Amino acid sequence: MDIEKYMLPCVSKSLFGLECLGCGCQRAVVLVCQGQFKTALLLFPAIYTSILFFIFLFLLLLTKNKNRTKLQFTFSKIIIVLGVLNFVIMLVFFMAKHFIRQ
Repeated sequence: MDIEKYMLPCVSKSLFGLECLGCGCQRAVVLVCQGQFKTALLLFPAIYTSILFFIFLFLLLLTKNKNRTKLQFTFSKIIIVLGVLNFVIMLVFFMAKHFIRQ
């Protein structure tokens, strides 16, 4: 099955011709699922921190129904750290891609 025909196009790239911070994320997820870990990292450097972010977000949602406030607080702190780290990684590589390599 050709998964690429089902992927969403980048709106920023379509409208402005400029890749966004998240360009390559969908293809990187597919590459991780196929076991091509190094290629996924080279395509989208924030792929593994993004995966961890969503895993902890899911775990936080699972613990919402239970009365585990300390665990929820820990998950919330991890999610914030991973979110900031994702943003920094995406911003650095976006700047490198568009301003340093040209």
